[in-house]
Amino acid sequence: MVLALICGSAIACNPSTTLEDEVQSIISEYPGATVAVAVRDASTQTTLDILSDRSFHAASTMKVPVMIEVWKRIQAGRLDLDSTLEIQNSFRSIVDGSLYSIEEDTDDAIYERLGGYMTISELVYQMITVSSNLATNLLIDFLGAESIQATVDTLNAPGMRVLRGVEDLKAFDLGLSNSTTARALATLMEAISQGRAVSEIADSQMVDVLLDQKFNEMIPAGLTEDTRVAHKTGQITRIHHDASIVYPPNAPAYVLIILIEGLDDEKDSAALGASITRAAHASLRGGV
Repeated sequence: MVLALICGSAIACNPSTTLEDEVQSIISEYPGATVAVAVRDASTQTTLDILSDRSFHAASTMKVPVMIEVWKRIQAGRLDLDSTLEIQNSFRSIVDGSLYSIEEDTDDAIYERLGGYMTISELVYQMITVSSNLATNLLIDFLGAESIQATVDTLNAPGMRVLRGVEDLKAFDLGLSNSTTARALATLMEAISQGRAVSEIADSQMVDVLLDQKFNEMIPAGLTEDTRVAHKTGQITRIHHDASIVYPPNAPAYVLIILIEGLDDEKDSAALGASITRAAHASLRGGV
């Protein structure tokens, strides 16, 4: 502890220690975990890739490209944030067209509006900030998974595969799940941070939504309270991800992606992600 207080990080204590060395050391403390990390820091030209091309179940990180597709259509004049969709809980499996409904969700409020209507703006906000599965499926049904994937491909992030909505158990049983790599998420988040995903105005609006994320136990937990984090988490059994744009108070933003698989306790995966975040931030911004 004394060394940590004096040096701030292993890198500061030993200049020959790289950020990758330190992150790998942290990961080694969790032998059951498979971890991918991607860092993109344009201001210092720093890039870090640890298992960045390894494919993971995307969990709710696939909601980022859904959001991008929404703003792409708004930019093209094909959609308006005030447009509305009917709130219903019935969807068709991509396997055989059979009906299924959302059974597990982190957003209870939306179910009180079944049979009514919500705006595209409201649905996107719920999809991102509280990771509403019902809002997600309504948007994917409306936009089309193929169109969302086409937008991902134009942004050169082929590691992100959007095949379907959430909780299509027949597809899951056949291995037909949304997937991502850390590199793909880094590409998408960097594009948003630099105003290249859709446009500067559209991307700024997406950042505003991402900044309101309500699940902050991983990357934000490794940072000071005055550091803003625009991010999207993803979590299912033994999967815990966080994809972020980090905004230090007096320094340029950078992108940090952490994908974790294999830990049973979400508190362990959150702690692992927070430790990686602290190491990355200390290296990139000197603890700013």
